[in-house]
Amino acid sequence: MFRNWILVLSSLKNNWLWLVISTYLILGSYLIYVTYSKPYLGIKLEEENGQWLIVEPYYKEWSNKQRISAGDIILEVDGNNINELNNIKYYPVIREAKELKFVNQEDGQLIHLQIAPFDIPEQFFYILVLPACYYLLSLIVSLYLYKKQKNSSLINLLILFILTVSLAYVSIGASGRLDSVGTIVNRSSMILCLVLLIHFLRNYFLYLKLKWLLIRNIKFIYIIPLIIAFLSIFSIIDPSMNPLLSIITLWLFFILLLLIFGILGIGYSKYKTPQLKIFLLSIISPFLPFLFLFAIPQIIFHKYILSADICSLFLMLIPYSFIFTQLTERIFDMEYYITRFRHYFNFSFAFTVWLLMGLYWITDLDISRMTEIFFFSFLSLIALFYIKEKIDYHKRKILFSTKGDYMHKMYTTIDSIGRVIKIEDLLEKFVIEVALHLEINHIDVLTYDFQTYQVTSLSKSKEYTQNQIDEVLLEELRLGDIKKTEHFYIAFIHQDVNYKRILVVDHNKSIYLKDEELLWLELLLLYLNNFIENTKMVEELLEQLKHMKEADNNQLPWLNKLLWLRFEQEKYQLAQELHDTILQEQLHIAREMDVVIHAKKTTNIQTNLSKVHDHMVASLNDLRGYCENLKPPLLDTLGLNAALEKLIQKVHKRAEFVLIYTIDRLYLEDERLNLMIYRLFQELLNNALKHSYADTVEIHLLEKEDGFEINYSDDGVGCNMDEIIHADSMGIRGMQERVQAFNGKFSIKTNVGDGVSIKIQVNEGEHTRSYDYNTYNKRLAQSRG
Repeated sequence: MFRNWILVLSSLKNNWLWLVISTYLILGSYLIYVTYSKPYLGIKLEEENGQWLIVEPYYKEWSNKQRISAGDIILEVDGNNINELNNIKYYPVIREAKELKFVNQEDGQLIHLQIAPFDIPEQFFYILVLPACYYLLSLIVSLYLYKKQKNSSLINLLILFILTVSLAYVSIGASGRLDSVGTIVNRSSMILCLVLLIHFLRNYFLYLKLKWLLIRNIKFIYIIPLIIAFLSIFSIIDPSMNPLLSIITLWLFFILLLLIFGILGIGYSKYKTPQLKIFLLSIISPFLPFLFLFAIPQIIFHKYILSADICSLFLMLIPYSFIFTQLTERIFDMEYYITRFRHYFNFSFAFTVWLLMGLYWITDLDISRMTEIFFFSFLSLIALFYIKEKIDYHKRKILFSTKGDYMHKMYTTIDSIGRVIKIEDLLEKFVIEVALHLEINHIDVLTYDFQTYQVTSLSKSKEYTQNQIDEVLLEELRLGDIKKTEHFYIAFIHQDVNYKRILVVDHNKSIYLKDEELLWLELLLLYLNNFIENTKMVEELLEQLKHMKEADNNQLPWLNKLLWLRFEQEKYQLAQELHDTILQEQLHIAREMDVVIHAKKTTNIQTNLSKVHDHMVASLNDLRGYCENLKPPLLDTLGLNAALEKLIQKVHKRAEFVLIYTIDRLYLEDERLNLMIYRLFQELLNNALKHSYADTVEIHLLEKEDGFEINYSDDGVGCNMDEIIHADSMGIRGMQERVQAFNGKFSIKTNVGDGVSIKIQVNEGEHTRSYDYNTYNKRLAQSRG
């Protein structure tokens, strides 16, 4: 006997869903039947001198058409005297009726009105159509969740929560008619759905390995909906309890809702978990209209702003936001869609409010009609934004982005994968970055051999069968192609004579990459293809260096050729300058000496010799200047500051502008930096003398924490940036090369008539010292990236 009971309980535990579904179907069918049986009127009454007068019709537009207005005297409802209605003393409201008999207060005419269930359009939409659709949709979603469940405890609670919210919504119509079953189901399910939500959150906190913020034994809270259910049963016997019980139910609803907000708010502020943020937003947003437009006004003022059936429309969103968090493999998806929806929501909501304000002043519409227009306009605008987004993507490759996340991800990914120097390392880093940004674990790179037709995996931890990987598809893939198969997303990476490399993303038949992610991946693959080409050239160069090192041969033909050509260019430039200056002076002195030697008159010899001497001294000074330019003598003896001071004194003698300068004392470990700074000052001041035509020139050498900074500016004629870049005027390229040789930063700003501003920054560190073999490898990789 005992064993049979155990088997029965085990069977019930395994088939609990069908028991719940059966209860849901029976209750839901009954509630919908009650809702469809008679039209809901909601006409408020008051008793005056033994007569029941209409105070306010619920459906004003329909009432005006039927000549029902405030002050009319109600005589009969469905053929029964008004005084014989149940609960009329406790609830002076005509809730449902197919037939009304009343006296019109304007002309005293007796009106006999027949009402069909679908005569009131607002009732048909809010109380009949939407609840029925939501009822069926909740049933379908619950069955789907049960079939696809991955975490049994969470999914089971989620199914119960969805069905309970559905019953609470569907029972509004029956509860509004004071149907006994409808009232019990409505009140108890309103509280039960929040209790289930708290239970769900407790399990979800444990699932995320977070500390639960409330009592661990959550089952005690289930006593609250049970008490409400029992009190609702007693209210059937004693109808006078109904008003008080309704207020108690709303207060409990309000308190439990605040408790849930507190749990999620404190949990998110403490743990910063994105899942809790999504739950918080998905609960707060739908509940705000119901809370502030119905519950709180009804509790405090006993008069709501919007009816429960309208406010409850927003509550329909809650269960389905939870579905996304349970079904999706990537919480990033849900956060992205919420961000996008919030962006469209703001535009749509603002325009819809503006439209309704205009309609309010122009027309005389009631609140029900205004609400319909609001929802229609608001939802239409959001749909329009989504349609426009799809058209922009397919026609013009324009993507939605609220924060520029994809561009930032592209930058960080390229920066990360650009720091490796081997193709295998490059591919491994690429797989890690894609898995991180797409939040997908199963990503691999396959190498397809054209000779053997074999496919090898980069990870070597998973084997791919012929059914999973289509060889024909692999051969047809081209640069930029991303194809979706039954098991994977397959994308082209790189191809050479022997191999083709393919990216494989395992979507597990449940992950669907968005258009934004596909375009991001496509652009990244184009970059990766170029990276691989450049990496191959770098590897070849490093291989040459390795062989040269192993052979103890320090001669690199390509480097010797490059240096030789550079030296020849410098020698040619120096020879040209000497020819145009010193050599011409020497030829002139030689001619004057020839004149003195062959002069027949000796009276002016002393004067002529004095002139020749002056010319020789000037020529020697010029020659000394060239030598100082080639090798500043004070730089090695007295240091950088003395050499710069002398250079500035020479410029002062020749300059027609005011020179303002600052020279900080630097303590540099790399002596080559002193020469570079001197050359930069030399070039900048020579440019100022020759080209600036300025009234004021400023040049400052400033010490920084890890290096130095040179700031130059003048108020001269300036020039065009394109001319500087293409013509290499004023030695700009030479200065840039000097700075870049030490991994510095060189920036110039100029325009015609606006002067020139140049900023140079160099940080002294390992990158400014002599390179060993490993450092050279790193520099090659960085220059490639």
